[in-house]
Amino acid sequence: MKIAYVNRYSDALGDMARRAKGRTDVDPHPLSASPQSGELRRQVDAAPPAQRPELLRRIATDVRVSVLQMISGAKLGHIGGDFSVTDILTTAYFGVLRVDPARPDWPDRDRFVLSKGHCAAALYTVLAKAGFFPEAALPSFMQPLSPLNGHPNRNKVPGVEANTGPLGHGLPVAVGCAVAARLSGSARRVLVVTGDGELQEGSNWEAAMAAGHRGLGNLTVVVDRNGLQQGARTEATNRLEPLADKWRAFGWEVVELDGHDHAALLEALGRAPGEKPRAVLARTVKGKGVSFMEDGVEWHHKVPSPEQVQQALEELGR
Repeated sequence: MKIAYVNRYSDALGDMARRAKGRTDVDPHPLSASPQSGELRRQVDAAPPAQRPELLRRIATDVRVSVLQMISGAKLGHIGGDFSVTDILTTAYFGVLRVDPARPDWPDRDRFVLSKGHCAAALYTVLAKAGFFPEAALPSFMQPLSPLNGHPNRNKVPGVEANTGPLGHGLPVAVGCAVAARLSGSARRVLVVTGDGELQEGSNWEAAMAAGHRGLGNLTVVVDRNGLQQGARTEATNRLEPLADKWRAFGWEVVELDGHDHAALLEALGRAPGEKPRAVLARTVKGKGVSFMEDGVEWHHKVPSPEQVQQALEELGR
């Protein structure tokens, strides 16, 4: 099975290289804020609190549809993890983070780091819907000369705070951002999303120890706990449990919740900073929203066929 995936990726990369020769139809110019910048966030903020989770659910469905189309078009991507993290990203950008798409370099903005950078398609879609750049750029995902690479690049995409992809780097970067905010006297907060298999990287625990020692209450990590990593379940590869106890042992406050429950996510991510950094263990389902993808390890980076795309669209209500 793994050999088939590698061959598929090699073929796709070869096709991309051939298409790149003499390619001039993909705009290499920098992305900038869309005219409707921030409109969806304003709608969520203006809604009564009881209605906000449903608005976020609808946005999340739209995000999954866009990701499905992007990965189908590119014939590359990590759709299972994109779908498991979608509700977390949607809640963060449209319900919690203090950011301004028209001013992506605003000094006092909250910082968001997607440590599981291979799920860039979900991040790009959320950033586009938030207004950091036009949604019309999304079909260029993974195409030659496109700024929307397979892993996020802060030098090419507004709203991206850190280049990620090599697992275990995002949390250390986020700890540095939180320390910098404290030293500068800023009220900005830092949110980082990690994968669960990624926590097998020792660099995460060095960063967690440093954050606990410094009492970085302005830092929150959300673990996308879908229980799967490339090729196997996390507990079969390198056991993580008891995961909550491990975070507590490093001096963190721990919240456990359903990572697809927008109301629970709003409450946890919107809490005021305390005296400790906060770890949100979000139980999620890889491939969430599409029956034949859910909890399937092969969908770590499998690309759906045209028939599967149609079925997925129907299940997503499109």
